[in-house]
Amino acid sequence: MNILLIGGGGREHSIAEALSKSSKINELHCIPGNAGIEKIASCHNYDISNQQEILNFCENNNIDIVFIGPEIPLVEGLADYLNRNSFFTFGPNQKAAKLEGSKSFTKDMCKKYNIPTATYETFSNAKDALVYIDNHSIPLVIKVDGLAAGKGVIIAETRDHAINSVNEIFSGKFGNAGDEIVIEEFLDGEEASYFIISDGESFIPLTSAQDHKRIGDGDIGLNTGGMGAYSPAPIMNKELEEKTINKIIKPTIKAMNDYGSPYIGILYAGLMIKDNEPKLIEYNVRFGDPECQVIIPRLENDLVELLVNVKEKNLDNYTLKWKENFAITVVLAAKGYPESYETGDEIKGLDAIGNIDDVEIFHAGTKTKNNKIVTSGGRVLNINGYGKNLVDAKEKAYSLVKKINWSGCYYRKDIGWRALKE
Repeated sequence: MNILLIGGGGREHSIAEALSKSSKINELHCIPGNAGIEKIASCHNYDISNQQEILNFCENNNIDIVFIGPEIPLVEGLADYLNRNSFFTFGPNQKAAKLEGSKSFTKDMCKKYNIPTATYETFSNAKDALVYIDNHSIPLVIKVDGLAAGKGVIIAETRDHAINSVNEIFSGKFGNAGDEIVIEEFLDGEEASYFIISDGESFIPLTSAQDHKRIGDGDIGLNTGGMGAYSPAPIMNKELEEKTINKIIKPTIKAMNDYGSPYIGILYAGLMIKDNEPKLIEYNVRFGDPECQVIIPRLENDLVELLVNVKEKNLDNYTLKWKENFAITVVLAAKGYPESYETGDEIKGLDAIGNIDDVEIFHAGTKTKNNKIVTSGGRVLNINGYGKNLVDAKEKAYSLVKKINWSGCYYRKDIGWRALKE
């Protein structure tokens, strides 16, 4: 089979690695890819927002399956466009992708289908939002309605912080993504990520993970796209998993069917858990990054075979198998991320992986320049460790982290701290 993977981050590198190992694959292409992906796939520098250009590529290269990694092309309707032109695309259509593309859409769906989530209100102007803030206790969570690369969620711990955040958003800080905002109650508890895969008629659970959104050790500082993750999430016991499926996932799948948009692809529920009860924080309509990097390597199934079963709507008869291990990933980022940062620094120490067992490197913001691998983004590398328990996996990951460097390399030292503390 010929497969096209859309994206160029650490998530896509981990997916590409799994796809490349399949006996069913003939050609693996990636748009745009990165310095790691180009070692296992043919990378092409096309604009993933140019749907006609992507379609032309599929036609010229006899593509059998398109796997869309990031959220933006899904929200823009790339899956709809390719499917209409007879190219099966793994990922939800544009309307279903509103589960991530519009916070207000998801919150309204939760209200209609009695899905447990935080109480909220939606606002399209600062004046009304500030009145709401004045009449509600702090902390509050303020979210831009649209996509903001994982940075459009503000936990306002003081009233001044809330007021300033609202004014900044409506002054254009997040562009059109901030034309509307959702303000909701702050949920206390422990976060976890839960994933399912759906073929439009049925779904099967994947697994759980936990990530670290904040830039600083101890989960402090600015929100990021994610600074590290581990899987499985120890907090996700069997009872909690069943509650999540019955109270959150099943009603959502029903809602999408009721809306005339059967869900196809990965559905990622961000949860807040307290007293063994889950509430939905938000949905993502694709694998998380970096959660994908600790989930895909634990999957024993042939990933291409899994995609074929989704295409043929055969998930009811398909069983997933998982490795009996833990995986942890540490994100190496450019100094200054998630705000301004420099690129173009040569990365040293990548060959150190040959001396350490049960580790893996996934590239994110990298590119090849003059036969050297240099930084090209805020989140640069994912360093994975695998072990019989989380302690073992963490030790292996950090043993490799210490051998890789470039000018301005930054990473958190405490990935997994919450699970290890408990």
